[in-house]
Amino acid sequence: MRVLVFGATGLLGKALTPRWSADEVTGLSSRDADIRNPHRVQELVQQQRPDWIVLAAAYTDVDGCESNRELAFAVNRDGVVNVGKAAESVGARLLFLSSYYVFDGTKTTPYEVSDPRNPQSIYGKTKAEAEIRLLELNPKFCLVRTSWLFGSGGKCFPDTILRLAASRPALDVVDDQRGCPTYADDLADTIIRLCHKNASGIVHATNTGDCTWFEFAQRIVAIAGMNTQVRPVSTQQMARSATRPPYSVLSPKSLHSLGIEMPSWQDALARYMRQRSQPS
Repeated sequence: MRVLVFGATGLLGKALTPRWSADEVTGLSSRDADIRNPHRVQELVQQQRPDWIVLAAAYTDVDGCESNRELAFAVNRDGVVNVGKAAESVGARLLFLSSYYVFDGTKTTPYEVSDPRNPQSIYGKTKAEAEIRLLELNPKFCLVRTSWLFGSGGKCFPDTILRLAASRPALDVVDDQRGCPTYADDLADTIIRLCHKNASGIVHATNTGDCTWFEFAQRIVAIAGMNTQVRPVSTQQMARSATRPPYSVLSPKSLHSLGIEMPSWQDALARYMRQRSQPS
């Protein structure tokens, strides 16, 4: 199977391409392929003629999207459509990485794939519109929503907490947002399995279990054996440009229906911390 990965140098892409050893995989960075350029995207897809395209490229600065609306839609919606059209032109399957930000966070039970989209941020709106456009192009495209991604390939929440905890006696962390931390290595393994299963439609893929950012930070500091105090605060106390969904737990039913289960976030975090402590 030939696979083409857009966004191979991002947090997920760095986990995905080395793990995908059983197939012929080509990874593209944003320098190789600016997905805003439909002609370049088409050229690359025509050259590779992949069986599957994994689209992990995105403008992921959620707060930055609020002040760079045109760029956000150009990359996260229009760029995604460019890749979708190119996939259609060669008969390739497409797996697109979407986000819990397509929901408003007003539920108190896990979000199902059938729940209505109601994004409250520019980033969420770009992802929601990309989903709609892709499914209009081809309902058999696979849209994978995930949440709270962390890993060793770049900037992420555990890395930030550990860096701040090393220089501060106390940290204030939001305790009124609940979601599912997701390890890039585990998500990468799941993406590979989804492609091998020819998955289609919307799938929710996160590590199992849920927590608040405060609880996540507590666990990180405890595993690291640090004495930094972690203090709970409200979202209002930590005002950000973009609105965050207060509840973003994604139901695993769609993933389980395909015979795939992901490990707990606690297990995933322990493995990330071990990996992080190993000499490079």
